Amino acid sequence: MSDVLSPLHDEHVALGAALTSFAGWQMPLRYTSDIAEHQAVRTAAGLFDLSHMGELEVSGAGAAAALDHALVGDLTALALGRARYTMIVREDGGVLDDLVVYRLAEDRFLVVANASNVAVVRDALTERLAGFDATLHDASLTTALIAVQGPRAEEIVTSAAEPVDVDPIRELKYYAAVNATVSGVPALVARTGYTGEDGFELFVPAEAAAELWRDLLAAGEPLGLVPAGLSARDSLRLEAGMPLYGNELDTTTTPYEAGLGRVVKLDKTGPDGTPLPFVGRAVLASRKGAQPARVLVGLRGLGKRAARHGYDVVMSTAPDAPVIGHVTSGAPSPTLGHPIALAYVTPEMCGEGRELAVDVRGRREPVVVVPVPFYRRPR
Repeated sequence: MSDVLSPLHDEHVALGAALTSFAGWQMPLRYTSDIAEHQAVRTAAGLFDLSHMGELEVSGAGAAAALDHALVGDLTALALGRARYTMIVREDGGVLDDLVVYRLAEDRFLVVANASNVAVVRDALTERLAGFDATLHDASLTTALIAVQGPRAEEIVTSAAEPVDVDPIRELKYYAAVNATVSGVPALVARTGYTGEDGFELFVPAEAAAELWRDLLAAGEPLGLVPAGLSARDSLRLEAGMPLYGNELDTTTTPYEAGLGRVVKLDKTGPDGTPLPFVGRAVLASRKGAQPARVLVGLRGLGKRAARHGYDVVMSTAPDAPVIGHVTSGAPSPTLGHPIALAYVTPEMCGEGRELAVDVRGRREPVVVVPVPFYRRPR
């Protein structure tokens, strides 16, 4: 089966992007160089095409209650115009996907799923909405998602916005969204992102995406904006310590193992104040407070060679040191100048400052356990 083409495919081709197959889509991997695009986001801004992400609209008088039943988060408590990071899990607590949910109206929500999991999330939500006064509409193929990320993102987006929308965009809090017109295109503008920088994500009709892309690129070029591909997006999110589904999260992992137990709201209650059951609650309740079999940690490389996904983590650089975990993501950090990685290790080995090693193609490279995120943007 051929990959789905982004509404911005022709723009990427015109810019000379190296394209790659990703989650069933043909998407830009890079336009110039991974490091240049990464550094542009840290120092100025990057323009990303995220149209491969899934947009699922849940609406109806029972939408909030349905999502409370379907997801681990408390969506009834989500304020209008705000967004929340949450997860959908199986009955056994394994993560089906991590999500961002926006409350667009009292009875209308936008659920944003990872590209590789859109069908899984759609099917699970459809099943879990049964019995509630709520319906689901999959808008993934009719919606484009464009992100402007970096310290100059606000200048760029507001320069292209209608005058009446400039202040509402400037005043947006983190994890909040507002309807606005940008470059003449009606958009849901959200102050969210996946790079560790300030920035915005703009949900727009697919047919208007190319016009918006070109206008933002023109408006931002004098300020240092460059188009950025999936490769830079991955190194940026790793520096920011953000999990990637398929690496740090999957159906064998609970939110607690991933260090994300805070998103599980075991104490959410129904309108009458009684505890609210949700899919996966029983297993997750039994796991809370229990020592997990493995813990997600950050690793700083002390040598030059970077660990990669799947590499063994070993107790020391000794040739016979036992394997105590596996790397989930790893790369040289363009911002920090040394290798970084996320890895699952046994609980006894997870203490900050503990010296371990990673087997990099037969050579045991020294690493040390460090706090995550690896990078925090200046405030």
